[in-house]
Amino acid sequence: MVKKIAAIVALAVGVPAIGLLGFSATKPDTFRVERSTTVQVAPEQVHALVNDFNNWGAWSPWEKLDPAMKKTLSGAASGKGAVYEWEGNDQVGKGRMEIVESAPPSKVVIKLDFLQPFEAHNTTEFTFAAEGDATKVTWAMHGRNNFLSKVMSVFMNMDQMIGADFERGLGDMKAVAEKK
Repeated sequence: MVKKIAAIVALAVGVPAIGLLGFSATKPDTFRVERSTTVQVAPEQVHALVNDFNNWGAWSPWEKLDPAMKKTLSGAASGKGAVYEWEGNDQVGKGRMEIVESAPPSKVVIKLDFLQPFEAHNTTEFTFAAEGDATKVTWAMHGRNNFLSKVMSVFMNMDQMIGADFERGLGDMKAVAEKK
C-alpha cells in the first residue's frame, strides 16, 4: 500500500516537474532588456552622469532601495577601468560593475557581476544619441540565460521586472541632467 501511495505521489509531482523542465529548455539562451528616454541636454552632460560612478547616487534606482548600502569605488576615477562594488539588503544584493568601454559622448559599456542573492554575469550598455538640442539615452542589459534562469523565466518576466527599474532610473537621470 505504501509503495502505491509513493508511486502516485511521485507521478503527481514528477510529471508536472518534467513538463516544467522541458518547457524551460525551450526558452531563449540569451536575454535583453532595454529602455530609452529623451533628455533636454547635450550628450556630453548625460554621458558624464553614467561614466563616473560617483554620480550614480543621484539617479540609480537601486541606491534608493537601500540608503545604507555599502559602496566601494576603485580603479580609474571615471571611464574605462572604473569599478563600483556594492553590498546591501535583500533588494540590492551584492555585486560589482566595471566600465569596460567608454566612448564620450556616445557610449558606456559596463561588465555587471551579481554575486548575491544569485550569481549572474551580464553586460550593461548606455548609448547617447544627439537629437537636435536633446539626447536620446538608451539603457540596455543583456546576457546569457543558463538553465536555472530559463526555469525562473517561466514564473518571472525579466523585461517587466528590470525594465521598471530602468524606467525609474532614466526618469531620475533626466531630472538630474536637466536641473544642471
